[in-house]
Amino acid sequence: MLNKVLLVGRLAQDPDLRYTPNGIAVARFSVAVERPYKKQDGTRETDFIDVVTWRQRAEFASNYFSKGKMILVEGRLQVRSFVGQDGVKRRVAEVQADNLSFVGPPSAERPVEGPLQEEAPLGPEGAFPPSQEDFAGPGLDPPPDSGDPFSHC
Repeated sequence: MLNKVLLVGRLAQDPDLRYTPNGIAVARFSVAVERPYKKQDGTRETDFIDVVTWRQRAEFASNYFSKGKMILVEGRLQVRSFVGQDGVKRRVAEVQADNLSFVGPPSAERPVEGPLQEEAPLGPEGAFPPSQEDFAGPGLDPPPDSGDPFSHC
């Protein structure tokens, strides 16, 4: 059986660090993750996924993560049940984080909107690569075509 979750998104709020009666650190936060498809109006919906992490990872998250930072969360999905103050039984799905990482440049160095680099020309008729000769530079011969895709190894 496998229960593995990978999320890349932005923190929806600063992590909330608390301690259990036994002194164990626990941090809770939500990660905003866009859905991979666009609606008819061109916008994307966003899911806010609850994340829980414990001990040193909780303290790390509290010290270094803040609202808006792009992060990677690796963990497992856990569903728990409880009875609310109103007496109604509820179920909550949370990601129990095993690893947390920053993604992308620090916020002060975030690139401006727009293309990061110019696209390279694709060659005649938009093909990439149009032929092996395109890989040959001045004074270089194109690689021999023996029919074996691993002959260069």
